[in-house]
Amino acid sequence: MSNLPNCPECGSEFTYEDGIQLVCPECGHEWSKDAGAEPAKDEAVVRDANGNPLADGDTVTVIKDLKVKGASSVVKVGTKVKSIRLVDGDHDIDCKIDGIGPMKLKSGFVKKV
Repeated sequence: MSNLPNCPECGSEFTYEDGIQLVCPECGHEWSKDAGAEPAKDEAVVRDANGNPLADGDTVTVIKDLKVKGASSVVKVGTKVKSIRLVDGDHDIDCKIDGIGPMKLKSGFVKKV
């Protein structure tokens, strides 16, 4: 019996060594022996226009006039948005703007207050 770790992707016990890599024959996943049994999965960090990391509940300011799709209103420069929520996708900020309502923003058009 070998003392190799199970596959971190599918949990298969039939892993084998291939040089400096470990390989799972069932799912084809390859990982480094030095990484350990469970590789750390990095979460994507959402950053504002200045490169500051954003978190749920932060307050941000809009840095560019933004047209609201489907309406004739505009979100003006300097509009403060409180209590943002980070979501997956292209528009990665979910928020509610006073006078406009709920909407999604791209993190590249805001800066952290």
